[in-house]
Amino acid sequence: MTENMTIALIGGGRIGEALLGGLVAAGHAPERLVVAEPHAGRGAELTERYGVRTVTAIAEAVDGAGLVVIAVKPDVVASVLPDVAGALGDGAVVASVAAGVPTPTYEAALPAGTPVVRVMPNTAMLVGRSMSGISGGRDAGEAHVALVRGIMEAVGQTLVVPESKLDALTALSGSGPAYAFLVAEAMIDAGVDLGLTRDQATTLATHTIAGAGALMVETSSSPVELRAAVTSPGGTTAAAIRTLEKNGLRPAFYEATRACAERSAELGKRS
Repeated sequence: MTENMTIALIGGGRIGEALLGGLVAAGHAPERLVVAEPHAGRGAELTERYGVRTVTAIAEAVDGAGLVVIAVKPDVVASVLPDVAGALGDGAVVASVAAGVPTPTYEAALPAGTPVVRVMPNTAMLVGRSMSGISGGRDAGEAHVALVRGIMEAVGQTLVVPESKLDALTALSGSGPAYAFLVAEAMIDAGVDLGLTRDQATTLATHTIAGAGALMVETSSSPVELRAAVTSPGGTTAAAIRTLEKNGLRPAFYEATRACAERSAELGKRS
């Protein structure tokens, strides 16, 4: 669907580069990719690394593009939209990976009828393992959403949801990697307390979490089934699970994800 389409990325930071690298690795022609990056030195790095064209002017990047991806920080979105709107061609689709900025914000600033698709990726995008939520705006049809979904699958998995569910999705997958990092951090500190070196504890914790993630994704077993399979009655794992539950692990996650979703909704209202 995108073989003959020019894709413009507005922003060449970490997230923009992650998507750029995923597209090139997936076989998208570098000559069909253009990046608007205000810092010429950074743009030169991206050109050398991926063979794509980089420009400093947003309008120059947008001109002729069939898909424009807004990959700047949320507080910068409002400042780039006028330049995007002025150069956007008929039929072009605008996608955004800026967290917390709802589609009406884009629709109000862009030409009437512009299809807008909102994406909530996560930091695993940097290693091609993102879990991205995708929602179409008022004027985005199934084909527009499918277009953006195909692009995002170059850097991981996708799930299409109504925009009203994006705050909940943010609480699970958008912010979710931080929960896993925090669990790893706690496991490492606990391992050190048990007498392991920090390097040993780090290796054990991080590879254990990575392996558990692979089991959940690559087997047909549910998390409940996988946990039960390693929890022998009266055994060591059962003792650990009992203690975690006693200390409120499950209620803590309920409260944490609700706080995250509520904060996401608050930020969206400010955009």
